[in-house]
Amino acid sequence: MSQTLDKQQTQLKLDQLNEALSSGTFVQVRRMLNSLSPPNIAALLESSPPKNRAVLWQLVDKEKEAEIITWLNDELQSQFLKDIDPDRLAEMTDELDDDDIADILQNLPDAVIEEVLSSMSEQDRQRVEQMLSHDEDTAGGLMNTDTITIHPRVTLDVVLRYLRMHKELPPTTDCVFVVNNDDQLVGLLPIAKILTTDPAVSVREVMVTDLQPIRADMPATEVAQLFERYDWITAPVVDDNGKLLGRITVDDVIDVIIDEADHSLMSMAGITEEEDVFAPTLKVVPLRSVWLGINLVTAFMASWVVGQFEGTIQKVVALAVLMPIVAGMGGVAGTQTLTIVIRGLALGQITRHNSGWLLGREMLVGLINGLLWAALVGMVSTWWFDDTKLGFVIAGAMVINMLVAASAGAFLPLLMKRMKIDPALAGGVILTTFTDCMGFFAFLGLATWFYL
Repeated sequence: MSQTLDKQQTQLKLDQLNEALSSGTFVQVRRMLNSLSPPNIAALLESSPPKNRAVLWQLVDKEKEAEIITWLNDELQSQFLKDIDPDRLAEMTDELDDDDIADILQNLPDAVIEEVLSSMSEQDRQRVEQMLSHDEDTAGGLMNTDTITIHPRVTLDVVLRYLRMHKELPPTTDCVFVVNNDDQLVGLLPIAKILTTDPAVSVREVMVTDLQPIRADMPATEVAQLFERYDWITAPVVDDNGKLLGRITVDDVIDVIIDEADHSLMSMAGITEEEDVFAPTLKVVPLRSVWLGINLVTAFMASWVVGQFEGTIQKVVALAVLMPIVAGMGGVAGTQTLTIVIRGLALGQITRHNSGWLLGREMLVGLINGLLWAALVGMVSTWWFDDTKLGFVIAGAMVINMLVAASAGAFLPLLMKRMKIDPALAGGVILTTFTDCMGFFAFLGLATWFYL
């Protein structure tokens, strides 16, 4: 209930701010804008047309800029950062965590990155450079180097006094990491253990050793699966030698999950997830045109298949009326299977050991659904056109196309995954083209056989 109320209040503030911006009362806009939290300011910027964004950014208090930048998408980050002086960038990075700094720097030209890094202290620069050395879509790119480490030989009393020496603990700290003299991870010590166990007990006696550290080169999607499976709040990241490099927190993993879902959804429409909702027209047109061009080519392929049966269509005009039914039903059946398979791949549930069973199951589902709906469509078509032969033709074509569509919906993403291609790309054009061509070919081919 309280979360809903907070959302309503935030939305009301955003609406009031937009009204004030439209009226041109910039003093009121500045006051209202800077009363919002950085995430809400970032949401407002992303929800505003380009001209309004520029005005709003100029009205943001300088001390809030750094945190707001971290909440923006990559495209908006790049737009705002390119106009900021390197010295100011260096000042902004002093207020941020290492992982946020690395994310920002990755959107800047190499020359600017060097300037910002050179202005940092030696220790901070080394930590950020270490993070920049990892791909952003890996555990090393997600991790934060802000960790608390202890040695196994000390007592819990010493650990507690050591923690009290800190002004504050790193956000989302649910445990401290236990390392040996070579900084290799040997265990975890939950905060709850420190508070509920005899202070005279050593860390070695109560630390958790049954742990699964994350390798720095592990893909971010696999990291997200581990967090979901084990309900982790934080997890350590190590190098090939087991040396502790940093930690990943659940808030970073949530970002990965959202980005992955966004990527899958946009890819199925042939759009990149970086595309800005309010991007200028001339920037959007080229991005969309490429996929539309590909779609046009595949549409001609389907038209070519239909053209091969021109004589049949001229003799049996009813075929032109019923063709979209066969193709449409196949497209829906294929998309249902495709969605299930892509979701299974994203969750890591589908492997080479069980993919064969899944393919067989989907083919059986396609066959049964094909038979059921073919019977209905066949009867309706027979009654509509008073042609029993036509009913059998469309029923046979529907069974064939739905069986093929289910098979393609399962097989295409598996094949693309094996070829290191994003399976989501199979959703838009490839599967639709496949089901359309097969539907037209089956329907018109059977019609030619029966009527000519």
